Amino acid sequence: MPPINKSAVSVASPPPISESAWSPARIALTAFFAMDGFLFAGWVVRIPAIKAEVHASAGQLGLALLCVSAGAVAVMAPVSRLCLRFGNHPVTVAAAVLLCAAVALPAQVHSVLGLGGVLLLFGAGYGAVNVGINSAAVDLVAAAGRPVMPAFHAAYSLGGLIGAGLGGLLATVLTPAQHLGLIAVFGLAVTAAAGLPLLRHRVVPPQEVEAETPKQATPTTATPTTATPTAVVRGPLLLVLLLGLVALCDAYGEGALADWGTLHLSADLHATASVAAAGFAAYSLAMTTGRLGGTRLVERFGPTRVLVTGAGVACGGMLVAALSPWLPLALAGFLLVGLGLANIFPLAIDRAGALNGPKGVATASMLGYGGMVLGPPIIGFLAQGVGLPSALLSVALLAGLAGVAALAVQRAADRT
Repeated sequence: MPPINKSAVSVASPPPISESAWSPARIALTAFFAMDGFLFAGWVVRIPAIKAEVHASAGQLGLALLCVSAGAVAVMAPVSRLCLRFGNHPVTVAAAVLLCAAVALPAQVHSVLGLGGVLLLFGAGYGAVNVGINSAAVDLVAAAGRPVMPAFHAAYSLGGLIGAGLGGLLATVLTPAQHLGLIAVFGLAVTAAAGLPLLRHRVVPPQEVEAETPKQATPTTATPTTATPTAVVRGPLLLVLLLGLVALCDAYGEGALADWGTLHLSADLHATASVAAAGFAAYSLAMTTGRLGGTRLVERFGPTRVLVTGAGVACGGMLVAALSPWLPLALAGFLLVGLGLANIFPLAIDRAGALNGPKGVATASMLGYGGMVLGPPIIGFLAQGVGLPSALLSVALLAGLAGVAALAVQRAADRT
């Protein structure tokens, strides 16, 4: 008999997710994804102002920003163990409280050293939330019986778009401390409102439902909707690592385009600042749109085909965006990259969680964040030697590698 996922059992033993309770639980988790993206984007748009407040050089700011990733990666494995012990939903709510409190802190410090310290805490909250919400999403995807993981990540992307847009407007009327304090309070309000539905519901392993269901029940008797918990299927570590490689390749591209995409359009293709910004906005919108349609694509074609096709589209789009001397064609390439990368990360995290529960989510997420951390500096190093357009070809290369790794996962899974 396969082992039961401890994350599926809550200490308070709330009722199992049923068909009538599924919708509120899913909406609540979607709100957490959107809040995660909203808070992170709100912090990002205030980086220039906070840099000026602490009088940081470009190099000092770069080191401070690395603390976000360092804090996130450092907590992912411990948080996965907390998910197994206490359940995904309580850990998600607790981590969200930490993230909301931490997002207000960067505007309260007055030195680079202090900024690095609070960004470690902010990164820890961000990493903890991402392990919690993705682990919870894996369970809820199984409970829904549909591959809705891309929809959760679409909420993250949409929250990021709203956070960036609203942050740009608020930057003209609020100080960084006022802005970040306001979104921290908003985040806590969302946590309180969305946390209650999550804490009231849990995913029940099939074995527990069978034990609780009366034997005389007929096939027409309504029974709770159950899900195979995230850690029930113990997949080989190699498969989880391959899925982490897929996430790494995707995150490398996302990080590279976030930091270097706008510069490529303005410096290499002589786009105006507004056109360059619109190009990145179009890429982000394409990614959000691709994730919104991801569930139907997976249902129709299967996760492996969506992963491989998305990798191919992203690879081709990046080749066009990097090599085309014509601005409209380069912008079209950015759109293709956004559509191609849209579902790679969420599907990789979902499959890693289905193989090995919160530990699988943490492992794949750590590798993914590694790609996001390494992407921008690697692009910068390559740009110094071969130029930015050629450096961006590494995004196309890794997108292609993500497709190969996805195929390798499927073939290895078929043999087990």
